[in-house]
Amino acid sequence: MKAAVYKTYGPPEVLQIENVEQPTIQEGHEDRVLIKVHASSVNPFDYYHRMGFLPIRASNGLFTPKQQIMGIDVSGRVEAIGKNVTKFKIGDRVFGSCLGSHAEYVRVREDKITLIPENLTFNEAAAVPCVALSAVQALKDVAQIKKGQKVLINGASGGIGHFSVQVARFYEAEVTAVCSTSNLSWVKELGAHHMIDYTKEDFTKNGKRYDVILDASAARTFFSCKDSLTETGFYMTENPTKPRYQLVQVLLSSVTKDKKMKGPGLTNTGGENLELIRELLEAGKIKPVIEKVYPLDQIAAAHRHVENGHTKGKVVIEVLKG
Repeated sequence: MKAAVYKTYGPPEVLQIENVEQPTIQEGHEDRVLIKVHASSVNPFDYYHRMGFLPIRASNGLFTPKQQIMGIDVSGRVEAIGKNVTKFKIGDRVFGSCLGSHAEYVRVREDKITLIPENLTFNEAAAVPCVALSAVQALKDVAQIKKGQKVLINGASGGIGHFSVQVARFYEAEVTAVCSTSNLSWVKELGAHHMIDYTKEDFTKNGKRYDVILDASAARTFFSCKDSLTETGFYMTENPTKPRYQLVQVLLSSVTKDKKMKGPGLTNTGGENLELIRELLEAGKIKPVIEKVYPLDQIAAAHRHVENGHTKGKVVIEVLKG
């Protein structure tokens, strides 16, 4: 099968399309599902692995990556199932999370995928898992947002950001979205009550206070946002490695036990949150926004696009058309 492979860390050009061995459902994989991949997407997770960011090298190989096939989001059809799989049958349209999804086939645990709602295409479904799960985990599980709370989403036009706006609105929070001029209109249509154009206004200096600040783009520091929090409010960032001094602030807040900062990260890529997302998609409460679709053989170009940091919604990799 064809797959996007990187055998050394580096720029997008290290990605090559190669023929590799197709995964199968073998003994010991009784809870696995084999998916014929229709689409995937590119996340910061992918390019940080490709670049060989130091904390990632600790688990993925200091000099040579252990997991050499890119991708974490997947959508496709079930090709085969292990004998212990009960939720799916061959031919089902599914989406979810797994490593190595920038390939024609991938093997995934049953609890990491769910059925694609009938109102979504494969491309749309592939744009959802990582970013929507991050948004739900941050706002529902960590922030435990409540009706009427004031929530600010910085980087509201990005992958995590545009889902965070919709999730916060679903929980009936008062949502303020921060993005650039060109994104104001479509982000507002996702349900934001208030819009701030960061090219014209600094939200940390407008005197307003928020119960939750989710810095989805990690463009601001906790210390710059601290005075914009209510007495019981707190700040979250989904990417403490960008910019690099964010990592320092995470460590400092941990040492000082500052309860105004939380770093949820994405720790669970399946389970009840994935089912909640499926239900919200099916009901039309949330939706993915796709800026561009690339074929698998243009994976390097897709990485360059996402790595520039100004993606509107998501960039999708179309592995199989239709």
